[in-house]
Amino acid sequence: MTDITLLPQVTAFLDRQQGHYIHGQSVAGAGVERFAVVNPATGLAIAQVNEGSQAEVDAAMQAAFDAFHGSWAQVSPLERGNCLTRLADLLQTHREELAQLESLCSGKTIQLSRGLEIDMASQFLRYFAGWSSKISGETLNVSLPSFQGEQYSAFTRCEPLGVVVGIIPWNFSIMIAIWKLAAALTCGCTVVLKPSEYTPLTMLRVAELATQAGIPAGALNVINGSGARLGPMLIAHPRCAKVTFTGSVPTGIAVGKAAMEQGIVRTTLELGGKNAAAFLADVSVDKMVDGIIEAGYLNQGQICAAAERFYLPASHIDEVLAKLTQRLTAMKVGSPLDESTEVGPLANEAHYRKVLALFDKARADGSQIVCGGQALAGPGFFVAPTAIRANGPHDALMREETFGPVGTFLAYEDEEQMLAMINDSPYGLAASLWTNDLSKAMRMIPRIEVGTLWINMHTFLDPALPFGGVKSSGMGREFGSAFIEHYTELKSVMMRY
Repeated sequence: MTDITLLPQVTAFLDRQQGHYIHGQSVAGAGVERFAVVNPATGLAIAQVNEGSQAEVDAAMQAAFDAFHGSWAQVSPLERGNCLTRLADLLQTHREELAQLESLCSGKTIQLSRGLEIDMASQFLRYFAGWSSKISGETLNVSLPSFQGEQYSAFTRCEPLGVVVGIIPWNFSIMIAIWKLAAALTCGCTVVLKPSEYTPLTMLRVAELATQAGIPAGALNVINGSGARLGPMLIAHPRCAKVTFTGSVPTGIAVGKAAMEQGIVRTTLELGGKNAAAFLADVSVDKMVDGIIEAGYLNQGQICAAAERFYLPASHIDEVLAKLTQRLTAMKVGSPLDESTEVGPLANEAHYRKVLALFDKARADGSQIVCGGQALAGPGFFVAPTAIRANGPHDALMREETFGPVGTFLAYEDEEQMLAMINDSPYGLAASLWTNDLSKAMRMIPRIEVGTLWINMHTFLDPALPFGGVKSSGMGREFGSAFIEHYTELKSVMMRY
């Protein structure tokens, strides 16, 4: 097959002078500095975007602050949900346009951009919309004694925090942004989003659709530019009430420290890790191979919750790796705009070079590269789907996050050893356990130290289920009902009468 034809509106959008979205309008930006958006499948620039400055940060934060106290504050809870529902409808109306922009910027295959990025973002919007009129406190019976016939009553309120700064990664530039903006807007907060400089275009278009959906000017703003430059400006801004960040552990730690230094600014940190997938001996070899591909290779492994370390019974590992090699080498690697492509490029050159350097570390450790382990010839940032057999639990690729189409495998002799190896990590975002023995699964669930544990599945998220990490993989939770706690402040009220 060949690449799909770009829609005229996609081509027109790429030709526009791109900058920021502030107070309901596209803003070119005051500075002259611009940065290129590069298509990772070709290595060629497809657009130029203005580099934000303190002037744009101030304007966006003030617009969000004014909307928080003004136009958005005057919107009823039910109408907030209606706005999100209309935005979900518009994402579906513009599904192909947004999917094409996403694939051009991130290298995500067009099928994933449509079905995972856009369709799931729409579903999450509808889920959050349902919460908008259900955020409430409680009435309490207090125990104070009456001295002169007076009585007491008390209640609590969940009140929105204020302006939320959302810092968005490049791997899911629409869906993760939707998690953050929908949570904030549902609770009555307003938002300033800072997309990754690698994938800055899609949220500019989504912000335009948000205005069309009835979200008032200033409630949702987008600032583009370098994270190292703009992140500290946004976090340090006096209008910032909360920061929500998804990204790497080192950057997340820096974000958390900066937020604390600004006067205990609230934070939600959804960070990466080194997620495990463990297969018990009762699972067939073919099911193991299917599970490994599901857990580790979707979107070239560029998913925060993707599995990177795989624990297999010693009696099965040779056969599993042989069949996995057949499957991985048969995958079609190619243009993300070709609907038959199964594996696209890595999202940017810096990450591509990081993954190649990790292959060198694996070789230095003496790990066995079973298949892949190299860049693919030609333009773009393509890496072969890779399987590596580790010597032991302390090999570099059993410890360091790759965030690529790379699985590292280790055999275990008994299940206690397996559980110990899963937990022997500073990270704890997610893991999966694969078995036909329900009794064993139920007994192991409380012993695995992660924020999300899947049984006989991996990576799939549902908006009803809170998501976040433990240990160095973060703090706070996205979606479910847990998000309310992280975007509101609980106020206690006591009355005497």
